[in-house]
Amino acid sequence: MKTETQSSADLSRLCKMIENLSVAMLTNLDDSGNLVSRPMSPLEMDSGGALWFFTDRRSTKVEHLRVLNLSFSDLDSGNYVSMSGHGEIDMDRARMKQLWTSFAKPWFPDGPESANLALLKFTPGTAEYWDTSSSKMVRMFAMAASVVAGKPVGMGERDTLTGLSKSAQATGR
Repeated sequence: MKTETQSSADLSRLCKMIENLSVAMLTNLDDSGNLVSRPMSPLEMDSGGALWFFTDRRSTKVEHLRVLNLSFSDLDSGNYVSMSGHGEIDMDRARMKQLWTSFAKPWFPDGPESANLALLKFTPGTAEYWDTSSSKMVRMFAMAASVVAGKPVGMGERDTLTGLSKSAQATGR
């Protein structure tokens, strides 16, 4: 994923946690009010913290972008991020060309000129993260200690970041 310099310390922290992750789960509500999730590959985190993805403009998800959740898991480092926000569709062909990757070719064989190619811009409002970046052995020990103690013990840092979309608005994106 490409990243730009972030507009706030909170967004910089999120960017650092997810910049090397190639898949996120995007969740929205469908027509019946059910939660529906799908894997998506982030292309960029812009300076306002918005995450950009390729999508098919005919997909049912494009009708349900008012409330979204985007989650990342990095089992190797023990980092987990869950973002709540909203999305919008962008049809900027120049930006599509700028973000194009050959990994998208199976879904969009005509490249950035594919007729149904669109950009999905996810703007986070809040994010929660769990950073348990100590070694796997330490995490296993902490888990075992938690079971024995009957409460969480040394499970790393957890925080909730709010007002993230205000940072995006401040940058004009």
